[in-house]
Formats: sequence, structure tokens, C-alpha cells
Amino acid sequence: MQFETTVEVREALANNQPVVALESTIITHGMPYPQNLETARMVEDDVRAAGAVPATIAVLNGTLHIGLTDAQLEDLAQAKNVAKLSRADMAVCIATGGTGATTVAATMIAAHLAGIEVFATGGIGGVHRGAESSMDISADLQELAQTPVTVICAGAKAILDIPRTLEVLETLGVPVISYGQDALPAFWSRDSGLASPLRLDAPADMARALRTRADLGLAGGQLIANPVPEVDEIPRDVIDPIITQALSEAEAQKIQAKAVTPFLLQRIFELTDGRSLATNIALVRNNARLAAKIAQELVALPKTSSK
Repeated sequence: MQFETTVEVREALANNQPVVALESTIITHGMPYPQNLETARMVEDDVRAAGAVPATIAVLNGTLHIGLTDAQLEDLAQAKNVAKLSRADMAVCIATGGTGATTVAATMIAAHLAGIEVFATGGIGGVHRGAESSMDISADLQELAQTPVTVICAGAKAILDIPRTLEVLETLGVPVISYGQDALPAFWSRDSGLASPLRLDAPADMARALRTRADLGLAGGQLIANPVPEVDEIPRDVIDPIITQALSEAEAQKIQAKAVTPFLLQRIFELTDGRSLATNIALVRNNARLAAKIAQELVALPKTSSK
């Protein structure tokens, strides 16, 4: 599969330097312009400041780009009608010359294709509330079970059914590891009310865990749940009633499928007077910094040889 890289990313990959993959749906579907562009630039700068090279991933006019120039970032931040790409539709977008932003699943696919082992995002998709009747379950979960990339997030998006998301991840054999705490974080909040299945306190341990999975012949990656900094969080007792209201409005308006998450994020932004967006930006930047540290540890470890 052919793909384009920036000079910065190409040189880093060729020289075994740490690289961190970044998704692009946060730019096109997660935040309004110009905050989306400002955030994308800040996150890339955070990765560089922490000692790694950022590789923002997107499909532009039918070409998969692993790493975007600043001009491409700016164009994407203002683009209209950009497809939201996951495993199911990524190939069609490329084959037909389309432009699309990558979700967690699509970013993992592209990162693995390029040999990038670490990916920083905001929150992963998961089991939507009411999935027992809608069957709305994100492809992110299956991707984590089959693609060997370490994904750093602030937990599953709090708008989801987090207990069921955790159950599905366990069934799929995906390690869910909280960084530095016993509680599982929930995106805007540091504590979801659920215990984390696993806990690690050092990036070096996270890097070794990914290598050990490969040594054992285990498919898939691992999910690092990195709590939002305390100063930036919206506590669970504050955000939960707001999420409930936004979910009720989405149901009343019959919002479905890929439109659900952007609708909910926008309503929660409005209902929190913008506080949710500020927290979202803080947690993404926090995840990028941790991802860079893990990427540094990984390049120092030998890769498992194929058998």
C-alpha cells in the first residue's frame, strides 16, 4: 500500500526515532475552526517537545498521508464534508479519490502500515448506550484486538456505556491499563467509578508490555488510559447529568450512527459553556506527551522477529 509521509516522519522512521501517530477526526469532527487547527498544532508541538515526531494521519484526495504539513493541517481544519473513516470505509475513500479523517481504528491501521507503534488520541469509541437494541458498537474495539499499536487515551468517551465497553474489551483480550491510578478514567473525568483492570506507573513498563505481547504471539495492541490532569477535569457528578440531557436530546431528534458522537460533543460543549472543549484539549495534549515517552522507550527495545 502506497502512502505519503512528510520529510520529518520519513526521516524519523528510517532512523528508528520515536514517532507518535495522531488521528484527524478530532480536527474535522471534534472541534470547531479555528480551535481545531490550534489544537492540532499544539498537540504536534507537545509530541516534539517530549522527544518524538508527530504523524497526523488522514486521506487527502485519495492518498493516505502519514504525517501532514502545516498547510495540509490548515486545509483539513477548514474542509467541508470530510468523510469519517474507519475500517469499513477507508479503502473505498482511497479508491475513489476521496478525503477523509481517520478515527481510532483507521489511524491504527495506517500507523501499523507505516511501522508506527504508538498512537495518541482523546477517547476511544466503544459500546453506545442502548446498544442492546441499536447494536451500535465502535469498530475501535475490534481494531484494538487485532492491530499491534499502543493507544493512549483518556479512557472511553464518557458518552458511552463504559461498563459494557470494558466488558467487550475484556472479551476481545485487549489489555486496559490505567496510568498511575487504580480507577479507570472516563475522558473528561479522572474516575469513571470503575476499577481499572490493570495499572502501570512507568512508560518503560508499557513499552515492555507491548513487546511481551508480541513475544507471546498475542494479536492486537494495548489501551493506555491516561487520566486528564486534575486541574483540567470535569468531575463525574458534574458531567453525568449533562451527558444524560444530551443523550435524551439525541434520541428525541433521532440522531443515529456516525452522527451521534459529533452531536453529543457539540451539545455538551454548549451545556458546559465551553468547559468540555477546554478539558478535551487538555487531555489530548496530556496523552500526546505520554505517548512520546512510550515511543522513546519502544525504540530502545528490540522488535520481535517474525517466525
